[in-house]
Amino acid sequence: MTTITTEDICERQARLEQIVKDLLAEAERRGASAAEAAAGTSAGLEAGVRLGAVETLEHTRTNGLGITVYMGNRKGSASTSDLDPEAVRDTVAAACTIASHTQSDPCAGLAVPEHMATRIPDLDLFHPWDLQVEAAIDLALECEAAARAVDTRIINSEGAAVTSDAGVHVYGNSHGFIGGYPSSRHGLSCAVIGREGASMQRDHWWDSARCAGDLAPAAAIGRRAGERTLARLGARQISTRKAPVLFSAQLAAGLMRRLTHAVTGSSIYRRESFLLDQLDQKIFPDFVHIREEPLLRRGLGSAPFDDEGVATAPKDLVADGILQTYLLDAYSACRLGMDTTGNAGGVHNLRIEMGEMDRDALIRELDTGLFVTELIGSGINPVTGDYSRGAAGFWVEKGEIRFPVEEVTIAGNLKQMFQGLVAVGNDCDFPGSTRTGSWLIDRMTIAGE
Repeated sequence: MTTITTEDICERQARLEQIVKDLLAEAERRGASAAEAAAGTSAGLEAGVRLGAVETLEHTRTNGLGITVYMGNRKGSASTSDLDPEAVRDTVAAACTIASHTQSDPCAGLAVPEHMATRIPDLDLFHPWDLQVEAAIDLALECEAAARAVDTRIINSEGAAVTSDAGVHVYGNSHGFIGGYPSSRHGLSCAVIGREGASMQRDHWWDSARCAGDLAPAAAIGRRAGERTLARLGARQISTRKAPVLFSAQLAAGLMRRLTHAVTGSSIYRRESFLLDQLDQKIFPDFVHIREEPLLRRGLGSAPFDDEGVATAPKDLVADGILQTYLLDAYSACRLGMDTTGNAGGVHNLRIEMGEMDRDALIRELDTGLFVTELIGSGINPVTGDYSRGAAGFWVEKGEIRFPVEEVTIAGNLKQMFQGLVAVGNDCDFPGSTRTGSWLIDRMTIAGE
């Protein structure tokens, strides 16, 4: 496999660091008062199969470099995939030309030197997978075969895929900060189609990890995809009503991402958030505790520094139901008169404190209502928090699943949904950097027949 190995990673990182140094020096030579740059290289493999035959096979190798220069408070950015010296110089020249034509912005500039990361801890993020093409195909075939073998009602497949990617990322700026680290990510996924009478349904399952040894077995992922598809056969609509709604764990992670979007600095200073002016205010019930953990070993969202070189650190986003902080980069912090929180580029490994109930216990707690396992469309107003999504899942009566449901719409308001959170389960069973169990919301509108 043409991947980046442990043996050559140090050489590649050193080369990228030198490119960034040269780039920053070229920006200074051209009159920039400050500059920052990021460079990266990666290599990977994807093998996909469908109905027992190889459908896709792709080797990838990518390079990328981006620079931002500041001429006082004027900013210009440019990027290239060519790391040759002449291309690097041309990219710097392009960024400087853009900066000379932009409007001055008093908040344009680097994060302050005091916030730069002074050490880069080893977060165990780099585990290259010596995966040969034949072995990748065999894993994908095993995964798909396990899904199709679950039941004769599995009548078609959208395929199974194995992916592997490894690379190194370097960032530097004219404060003298240059840092980099290698990372890897591997995955396995499968999706199949089932039919029972006139009912046809599709579902999937997947896994993702920094280290291939942490992935679930291929057959287990395939069986999960097949079982999820079968469970949805015979789905029907229900009549319009108001009822409690249980969001499966992976969908609850999406609600947490709506929270982070609402408290991101750009949403706040632009006044485009339903959580505007809610800092230090109660937005969840007392039991809710949400924390960012950027330094988790092997974490899918782990990073020792953010996209501006600012050191990352664990912090509470919500404690005792109270919003503790916004998520700020240097620019939004300046606009708000605050300090950066080390979140340039996003949030890293968000997790909620989970409760004691597993999924079965949550369904019993739901009593009578809708257990949602799939959401369709994006009917969310980030300013008002109004929420309306197509949904599918299962109707629950007296604490037991009665039948699958499709073609309904659930509606509410995110601010009210957060406040109406009744319980968080301990059934986190999906990969990702956002970790949560299922969420039980006290009441939503369900529009059906």
